[in-house]
Amino acid sequence: MTAGQGFPRRELAAGLYVVATPIGNLGDITIRALETLSSVDLVACEDTRVTAKLLQRYAIDTRMIAYHEHNADKAGAKILEQLQAGARIALVSDAGTPLVSDP
Repeated sequence: MTAGQGFPRRELAAGLYVVATPIGNLGDITIRALETLSSVDLVACEDTRVTAKLLQRYAIDTRMIAYHEHNADKAGAKILEQLQAGARIALVSDAGTPLVSDP
């Protein structure tokens, strides 16, 4: 897996995709995670600055929205609205798996 190579978009069903991100080393991300991040319509992330570094490293230009404990009500409503409209959305944290192993 080469930094900056970009990943082809694949057909994904509408829905929410929980995507694990590397803890410490951006090179530890899986190919499947990168394919998912490049194929969804939106990435809901804890901190857009942190996620932007990951996406930029792999030349992924998917739009992001901040989703964290301080804006969960407002951003969560927007995310649900888009999911109901048939969007494909990835949920990521700054490191680890959102809601499962999120140090």
